[in-house]
Amino acid sequence: MDKFETKCEHSNMDKYQNKYRITSARWQDWDYAWDGVYFITICTKNREHYFGEIVDDKMVLSNTGTIAHILWYEVKNHAKNIELDEFVVMPNHIHGILILHGNDRNNGDNGNNEETRHVFSLQHGNDLSPGQKRFQNKGKNTISSIVGSYKSAVTKHCNRLGFDFKWQPRFHDHIIRDDKSYLQIQDYIRNNPQNWDKDKFYGE
Repeated sequence: MDKFETKCEHSNMDKYQNKYRITSARWQDWDYAWDGVYFITICTKNREHYFGEIVDDKMVLSNTGTIAHILWYEVKNHAKNIELDEFVVMPNHIHGILILHGNDRNNGDNGNNEETRHVFSLQHGNDLSPGQKRFQNKGKNTISSIVGSYKSAVTKHCNRLGFDFKWQPRFHDHIIRDDKSYLQIQDYIRNNPQNWDKDKFYGE
């Protein structure tokens, strides 16, 4: 997993009003409502094995894991302009690829996404960065709102059925920027159960 470590795991500490705070690890020049391919990782609270266990290189889902699995595929029915790609439930986390496609048109962009929204050629102006603007656009169809709704749905259903379960507060995201990375991450997710003993979350 090291080669796919996400930005959320490398937050820095800044001083603000004489107190330390964790700065946002998300890419401040990117609006997470923009069309793109996103690699998502969500962990359970304290890395507890709520979702089941790996047996003979296969994931055996618990009741809670089954809920997490089923509700991921419901995401497309509750969010706009989204496609679901590779996905896996592991004992203490889930990995999935979310593809936003069509948000830019609906948000009034001119449709030239390759020119205006390419991850390698962002324009820097004097206005607020997309990262700052996120706080002004909480109702948009963003990765944060989509993942937040998924997490909330899993928690709600588990609580309703009396299952003990908690997510970690945050989640990890990584913008997939090219075909090579896309194929590598697809392969990583697909083979995660077979490589569980080498996983960064295995010993936690």
